[in-house]
Amino acid sequence: MNASHQPQVVFACVRNGGRSVAARLLTEHYAQGRVIALSAGTQPGEHVHPEVAAALEQLGLDTSREHPKHLTRDMIAASDLAITLGCGEECPYVPGVTYRDWPVEDPGGQNEATVLRIIADLDTRVRDLLGEIAPDLELAPSVTSAR
Repeated sequence: MNASHQPQVVFACVRNGGRSVAARLLTEHYAQGRVIALSAGTQPGEHVHPEVAAALEQLGLDTSREHPKHLTRDMIAASDLAITLGCGEECPYVPGVTYRDWPVEDPGGQNEATVLRIIADLDTRVRDLLGEIAPDLELAPSVTSAR
């Protein structure tokens, strides 16, 4: 991706209450405004899973403005990359957009240790992704390794 282009990534899951929200917040945290991160769901729920919000807040990530959104073709079409997290076939396909599936466990309804483990998995994936799409970005230390 060229230096003048600000990459946009959409993280998509079913409920938009856990994995995609965590991935978006982690991306925003590390990207320092260099990458636009969106999250949405194919069947958005009412709210972010409370156990996920609590774990993200514990890691210093603000979830107060997070509300599940419906994933649209336009959202995907405006993105350079669509990362799917369990929405599989329900995720609209838009030619020209790169898709990647991250097989990450659903943190909804899980205990704190499991939610934190899932967020740590997402943290590693997000940091690797940023190293690829914004290679000159100096990444802050991992929010999950500080624990």
